[in-house]
Amino acid sequence: MWVFYLISLPLTLGMVILTARYFAGPEVPRYVFFTVGYTWFCSLAIIILVPADIYTTKFDLDRGGISFYWIWSYWSTFLLTWAVVPLIQGFEDAGDFTVVERLKTSVRANLVFYLIVGAIGLFGIILLIVMHKIRIGNVLAFAMACSNTFGLVTGAFLLGFGLSEIPKGLWRNSDWSTRQKVLSHKIAKLAVKLDDAHQDLSNAIMSKR
Repeated sequence: MWVFYLISLPLTLGMVILTARYFAGPEVPRYVFFTVGYTWFCSLAIIILVPADIYTTKFDLDRGGISFYWIWSYWSTFLLTWAVVPLIQGFEDAGDFTVVERLKTSVRANLVFYLIVGAIGLFGIILLIVMHKIRIGNVLAFAMACSNTFGLVTGAFLLGFGLSEIPKGLWRNSDWSTRQKVLSHKIAKLAVKLDDAHQDLSNAIMSKR
């Protein structure tokens, strides 16, 4: 089993690093790079954990270690999905000039989103309890099931989109004349957005003086 670990762990880690470096832009901050890399590693850790889990179950070995790694993988992915990654995404998208203000904007936007989702979820749980569909003791398990369902539905949606969009994009890009027209149209739109951004920046600088 140690041979499997010595092979699978470096391969998985190397695949994550190479993929992240390939898709990362030159100006991507390091904390974003490492966060994305750790997120991908937690997701791909199933390649290592599933065979290890089967091995320990088949030979009736101590499951303390594998249980710990399953819990680590699950809660790491959970926290990254619902807290860390949205916070970083909001921080990077914020247009404020200081780190503190950008962080406040990100926290505020995420709190609004989670309050709305939490209110809807709380209403649904109360409704199910009143209708005697679930018990109060099963609320945590129900919440975890909803979280897993959200992940599965999102993954299926993105996979379905990729299966149709990637071949479509390859088909369109094979025609160079059509590709040139599309890029020319995008350049014109980006030029307009760039001018608007410059104007907004000039107005913001003037208002700060």
